[in-house]
Amino acid sequence: MTITLVQKIKHNGQLCAKSARVLSDLETLGLRSRIDQIITADERNPDSEGYVLAAQYEVDAAPFFIVDQPGAPPRLYTAYQRFLTEVLEQHTSEDAEISEIMSQNPDLDFI
Repeated sequence: MTITLVQKIKHNGQLCAKSARVLSDLETLGLRSRIDQIITADERNPDSEGYVLAAQYEVDAAPFFIVDQPGAPPRLYTAYQRFLTEVLEQHTSEDAEISEIMSQNPDLDFI
């Protein structure tokens, strides 16, 4: 299995906040070594490899993960908590999952 993380660099040259948080969390959890490559979608260069991958997989937000396994089509993860659970087999809290879903879908609201 090969895991690729696509992170985003803002126009000012800094990592986007979510990409920075995901990288920091992977380091804290001791999981950074499980990521085989990190590719950058650089706002200063719309032709950067990360933007090419985002277009190929029709993704409009970063970070995201591409998981390749021999003999199977690539799996795409745009939700970090789901990636942690399904790929890295880490238990996450329901609150963390709900928070991520809500931040990715501002039009949703609980009743």
